[in-house]
Amino acid sequence: MRRTAIALAAALFFLASTLNLSAGTLNGVVMPDSIQARGVPLVLNGMGIRTKFGFKIYVAGLYLQQKSSDPAAIIQADEPKRIVMQFTHGASKGQMTDAFNDAFNDNAPDARNVLKTDVDRFLGQLDTVHERDLMMFTYIPGTGTIFLMNGGEKLTIPGLPFAQLLFSVWLGPKPPNPELKKGLLGQ
Repeated sequence: MRRTAIALAAALFFLASTLNLSAGTLNGVVMPDSIQARGVPLVLNGMGIRTKFGFKIYVAGLYLQQKSSDPAAIIQADEPKRIVMQFTHGASKGQMTDAFNDAFNDNAPDARNVLKTDVDRFLGQLDTVHERDLMMFTYIPGTGTIFLMNGGEKLTIPGLPFAQLLFSVWLGPKPPNPELKKGLLGQ
């Protein structure tokens, strides 16, 4: 009986360690190393933490078809890509709207102005987030940027320009915090 218990414990430990090898973990948030986006395989490029005033707001993961550390190439690419945000701290609708609006203005003000209608539609779909909420943005060529919140689709904005603006939030010259950008780029 004791041998069976030890063997079972060893098997569970092996299984658990194998599962950890196939996922990224940061600040207690686990993201798989690979996913499917509308049938296209994507790999976890990197993970980072968004902090503000010492609070850890969310853990983000960037998924691409192949790993890259070139932020400009990632933003410009007309290829499937995804940002996943797992919230570790709550934020009000106003805080979310302000954060995205500021990031658009800081990283791509001209694009933000040209895409004002799309930006306004997007900002209008933001809502209060709570700890453990999940936000996901997936760009699919020919479809556009799909915004999901806790698994429910909120909005799809067609075209590459909005995706480029959105991904510049995390990968542009002025990300919310430099460590977040470095983490997403796998650095």
